[in-house]
Amino acid sequence: MAKMSLKTPREIEAMRRAGALVAETFEVLEPYVRPGVSVQELDAVAEAFIRSRGAVPAYVGYGPRHNPFPATICASINEVICHGIPSPRKLREGDIIGVDIGVLLGGVYGDACYTYTVGNVAPSVRRLVETARDCLTAGLEAVRPGAHMGDIGAAIQQLAEGRGFGVVREYTGHGIGKHLHEEPTVYHHGKAGSGLELRAGMVFTIEPMINLGRRETRLLPDGWTVVTADGKPSAQFEHTLVVTPQGYDVLTLPLKKAALAQ
Repeated sequence: MAKMSLKTPREIEAMRRAGALVAETFEVLEPYVRPGVSVQELDAVAEAFIRSRGAVPAYVGYGPRHNPFPATICASINEVICHGIPSPRKLREGDIIGVDIGVLLGGVYGDACYTYTVGNVAPSVRRLVETARDCLTAGLEAVRPGAHMGDIGAAIQQLAEGRGFGVVREYTGHGIGKHLHEEPTVYHHGKAGSGLELRAGMVFTIEPMINLGRRETRLLPDGWTVVTADGKPSAQFEHTLVVTPQGYDVLTLPLKKAALAQ
């Protein structure tokens, strides 16, 4: 990871533009998330939109030289936790799909994840998706200057495990800026009051991965796709945020919504 730095107001505004493009890409994808549409189609729609806005998909070619990630989006269906590679597999009624999008725009990165439901999903799966979204909110609400990284993880862990879900530990949030991955590491479990103290100007992601069953994971032979060890579904939501003197500001919102939130 690149070294952590406090971001300047100019860098933060650049990251807000990059984050807004990520958010707008989710809005563009939403009508395509329906039974019968292939995951590769979603990837093509996302890539075309991102490039039409003068940005570069952040994930294409990311990773080791011998096995770079081959697509614009990470597409994680059902038991896939993260880093799913888009394939010809078509969406089916009752699926959930976590779409992770990163862009490089104006020399800085934006990064977020959203889990879509495909048609009608089972009540237990709907509750999983709702809990993953609630966990992101709980993590965000723990952010303020003087708080600690452990406060974020503790809030997420308490909520998820309190509802009977597993919290993935091997994959984390991260700092972000001129590099896609920077310090600090943001754990989604932990002890309140522990870890790095938060300071205004820090920019990082919170991206809890919540499992319907156990928290254990398994990496598939492709070197990217991570699945639940027990084969049960997993859901994820992610935002990029900046710590402000008053608390936090989400950078991965459409610009019109960001303006209303301020």
